Amino acid sequence: MEHAGLSSTMIKTGTKPDFSFSIHAWSEAGGSRETSFSALLEGRTVVSVYMKGGTPGCDRQIESLRECADELERADFAIIAVSRDGAAAQARQGEKKKLPFTLVSDPGDLFARATDSLVEKSMYGRKFTGPARAAYVLEADGRVLAVVPKVDTADHAAQLREVIAGLPARKGKAGA
Repeated sequence: MEHAGLSSTMIKTGTKPDFSFSIHAWSEAGGSRETSFSALLEGRTVVSVYMKGGTPGCDRQIESLRECADELERADFAIIAVSRDGAAAQARQGEKKKLPFTLVSDPGDLFARATDSLVEKSMYGRKFTGPARAAYVLEADGRVLAVVPKVDTADHAAQLREVIAGLPARKGKAGA
């Protein structure tokens, strides 16, 4: 049965979603602030979506992102991790774990709506709607370069390395 707003297919490579919606972002350098999602896209960016910090799978996903953060930065990619957690919870998590990337609070699933990735989930026999645990590689203008439709929480870093290695080099950038 189709549900309004639920997706059976995610956004495709080459698409340019509308990322002008407002979110709360936390970063080690900038603290907590309200901004538009599009303002966070200052260059090529990996956006990794998870449900809620403090849960085993989501924490493994965040740790895997931390594992490859320096490598992605050297390849000229920023990282944004998006979850339903509130702004205060994101700030606590980022500060506690000293995360070197931006955390975005998105309790309204605005990113998932923009990327057509709201899905029906089931936990303990209860069905609910939520964002797909996925990752997106975006150009600075918001164009989708690649999608990882199902994040492997234990080895997300390897997934990202593989996807980024398969991207064409940027014009004027060697090895990126």
